[in-house]
Amino acid sequence: MNILANNLKRQYDLYAPEYEEKALEVLRKGWYILGQEVSSFEEEFAAYIGAKYCVGLASGLDALWIGLKAMGIGEGDEVIVCTNAYIACVMGITINGAVPVFVEPDEYDNLDASKIEEKITPRTKAIMAVHLYGQSCDMSEIMRIAESRGLQVIEDCAQAHGTKWQGKTCGTFGRVGAFSFYPTKGLGAFGDGGAIVTDDKEVADYVRMFRNYGSRVHYQNEVVGANSRLDELQAGLLRVKLRHLDELNAERQRLADRYTREICNPSIRVLKTRPGCFNTWHQFEIHTEKRDALAAYLKEKGIGTIIHYPIPPHLSEAYAYLGYKKGDFPVAERYADEVLSLPIYNGMLEEEQTFVIEALNAFEG
Repeated sequence: MNILANNLKRQYDLYAPEYEEKALEVLRKGWYILGQEVSSFEEEFAAYIGAKYCVGLASGLDALWIGLKAMGIGEGDEVIVCTNAYIACVMGITINGAVPVFVEPDEYDNLDASKIEEKITPRTKAIMAVHLYGQSCDMSEIMRIAESRGLQVIEDCAQAHGTKWQGKTCGTFGRVGAFSFYPTKGLGAFGDGGAIVTDDKEVADYVRMFRNYGSRVHYQNEVVGANSRLDELQAGLLRVKLRHLDELNAERQRLADRYTREICNPSIRVLKTRPGCFNTWHQFEIHTEKRDALAAYLKEKGIGTIIHYPIPPHLSEAYAYLGYKKGDFPVAERYADEVLSLPIYNGMLEEEQTFVIEALNAFEG
């Protein structure tokens, strides 16, 4: 049996006639940039998330750095962020000339809110809450700290489409929620795409202007902006998938529940869900000190896995200039040596998951 780490074709097959009908509809309209599909998707996604405004962008990274820029984050400002996430969240900070201030992850592999306050300085301007693997950070504590210390919050929801914290949808706690629609995401497009959601009209208006070369009126450029526009075809396809997002998330929850119940190898720790979180399971993470041996063993059996993420941002070559060294963030570094993402995707067959579980439980290292 050959089981991919992520099988996007299966998800496409679930709704193929709808996707194909929409694609042809968009192509036949002859309008491909900033048209009715984008504006309709922005309205529908804002309503789904529970925000007043949504602005479609070209990628999740653009949503982060443009979102922070719209919040007024700039040169020399400090932004608190977890140190075990994908490097894009840190890039969103540094592209603006701001400084990432790293905080270790907690037992749920997300930003440890109990360690935030010790990192706050007079230069701290914002907290970036990265909702990793479909699981929410402790937004109650993060918002308490932010409000008491006069800080802004941006949520990186690239892996958390529909995730909730105590009944409230992630992306609606902070001033800005930044989303990616990369194909592997819960609400994935068929190419790159992203968006910000916000209740702040000033932020939304600025991002709409900035994404289109800094222009609200054609050929009248207010600032040096960017070319970062969600295109009509991707917006149309996202509208189709958004109609099915709740059922897609429910399927991933069923798969994750089964993994959680049936994986019983003592050398493997299954990542727990934080109490109060509605988890959408972008990835199913396990931890094991035998990670590399386990990955090789599963590969031999035809089971694909992914490491999210093998190099913490503070140890990446890109951020060597920050001066961090191995040992500075031992929890994040240990997680980088332990984490492994198991196959979990919409359309995964029962016999495929059975095969994965049996292989995991038989592993001895």
